Amino acid sequence: MTEDQIRALAAEAVAAKEFSYSPYSGFRVGAALLAECGKIYRGCNIENAAYGPTNCAERTAIFKAVSEGEREFAAIAIAGDADDYLYPCGVCRQVMAEFCDPDAFRIFLVKDRDDCKEFSLRELLPGAFTAADLEKGKR
Repeated sequence: MTEDQIRALAAEAVAAKEFSYSPYSGFRVGAALLAECGKIYRGCNIENAAYGPTNCAERTAIFKAVSEGEREFAAIAIAGDADDYLYPCGVCRQVMAEFCDPDAFRIFLVKDRDDCKEFSLRELLPGAFTAADLEKGKR
């Protein structure tokens, strides 16, 4: 991805925070998921009083894309109300592993549109449990 494309994806993640439903924590998170076709899907965190049903911004973006027929993704940018970079939780990383190539998929942690850290999914989720592990269990 070019620097301009990364900045644009980061700006989409920052903008997605505005739709956050976070009345309990007050902590907004936005994500922007880039499909291989070039379409961007935004997601935000959606809290619930029971806490367990709360959904992270990353999963909101992925589930939205998958529900619209997308299955191939290039990158995701994540921005939150933090003074530091906001890493995806373990559940979100596992959902990414379901749909994304661990070496090719890029994860951008966004402080602002001009300040991002970049990782591959494999760097953030080494030894991920995938469909291949299910096949090994059938042997």
